Amino acid sequence: MKNKLTLHFLLLFAIVFAQNPTSYSNNIDANGLKDKLYTYASDKFKGREAGTEGELIAVEYLKNKYQALGISPAQANGDYFQNVPLKVIKTPKVNISIDGANYIYYDDFIAVSSGETTTIEVDEFTFAGYGIKSTLYNDYENLDVSGKLVVAIKGEPKDEDGKYLVTRSKDRSKWSNGRQSLSSKRNIAKELGAKAFILIDQAMFKRYSSYYKAVEERGGESTLALDVDSKSYYGFLGGKKLGDQLIQSSNGTFKKDIKITFNNSSEPITSKNVVAILPGTEKPDEYIILSAHLDHIGMHDGEVFNGADDDGSGTVAILEIAEAFKAAAENGEGPKRSIVFLHVTAEEKGLLGSQYYTDYNPVVSLENTVANLNIDMIGRIDPKRKNGKRNYIYLIGSDKLSTDLHNISEEVNKKYSNIELDYTYNDENDPNRFYYRSDHYNFAKNNIPIIFYFNGTHADYHRATDTPDKIQYDLLENRTRLVFYTAWELANRADRIVVDKASK
Repeated sequence: MKNKLTLHFLLLFAIVFAQNPTSYSNNIDANGLKDKLYTYASDKFKGREAGTEGELIAVEYLKNKYQALGISPAQANGDYFQNVPLKVIKTPKVNISIDGANYIYYDDFIAVSSGETTTIEVDEFTFAGYGIKSTLYNDYENLDVSGKLVVAIKGEPKDEDGKYLVTRSKDRSKWSNGRQSLSSKRNIAKELGAKAFILIDQAMFKRYSSYYKAVEERGGESTLALDVDSKSYYGFLGGKKLGDQLIQSSNGTFKKDIKITFNNSSEPITSKNVVAILPGTEKPDEYIILSAHLDHIGMHDGEVFNGADDDGSGTVAILEIAEAFKAAAENGEGPKRSIVFLHVTAEEKGLLGSQYYTDYNPVVSLENTVANLNIDMIGRIDPKRKNGKRNYIYLIGSDKLSTDLHNISEEVNKKYSNIELDYTYNDENDPNRFYYRSDHYNFAKNNIPIIFYFNGTHADYHRATDTPDKIQYDLLENRTRLVFYTAWELANRADRIVVDKASK
């Protein structure tokens, strides 16, 4: 009996030890991360700009890494590359006239979204005040803007106590937060069926128009957009001169003869996401997606913008996590749910690679995607962060959609990593709006729980000086292991996490 009990104890001990992810996390180490990053963020990769030769070098590097590990492509056709159709858009030729008076591009307005070449002629427009539609305040109440030209003004309203009506507090919302306010107001008008939208904001217009005019005078700068079938929509940002003709004292429909001629020119290019998968052993049709963007901003004036932190750090972190999971699988301890390793393109161009993945061509079922853990800049320290441990990471979004996910994240960290989890940028009213600025957002908007891992910005952000020698590799190792432990728990726990805060 004693021998049987001893054998049983030893067997139990062996099982517990084998299931302990720390034995596999040893595959994630500072030296391996450093070796990969010095290659991936080298001049050879030419800054990895989407749609360029540098990006082709980057995606081949990633493909070769997964092939060497024996981790399969996620696509059914056996290709690691998911082609992402993009188009290069040059500055459109646009003219706006109101009651016969012409307004001039750069001097009076600029375009902030694009559609096919067209002419829009209307004899009335809808003034929608601040252009806000939220739970506590709605400028669109009793307004039908389908097929209409909509005009709105900057900012958001306050009550007599100085509190914003949208937040019921002194904290402003996304509706008056710079670039986020522009996109939020433009997009809600589009969702409500508007044909075109004009935001009047003199300060923002002057800032943007001056910048884009200077770029144009230097020879022009093209932008990228997804080249997919979608309904054309036309958005504009105007200044005071345009506002004098369009701003009204109340919301409603007003008479004006308005003509907009819009001449667009674009040419198609193809970019690539890289998608690999380690199938689950028990629940292969449920997926944990680990993501990082593979691109950076290329070369400028002969300098290579290597993007070591942004987002070379996230890219090599995923490769190291893949090694750890593969080691577990080879030891008979593969994840119960499938792990998808997703490297997306064109994040720097507006989250385009992840948008294509979620909105147009998901490789695995979004419905069965349990969570997305997104890594974007985890190799440095935020110089603005004056208090707290050196060994920290900013977490954004963990509690937005799933209480389970947030609690698991906290528990995993306490059990394995003991990193200081800093939620500074998780505040809904944080003016940086980081929750909306990396690839996780395209999953979150589809009610897929996310965590965004981020070290904050620094003086080398989007500069040629973001190089691998400035990465703090011990921190990169710690943070990468935290993501691995979190993914391990999500993949192996008995029950799928509950989405208890889904947006309607």
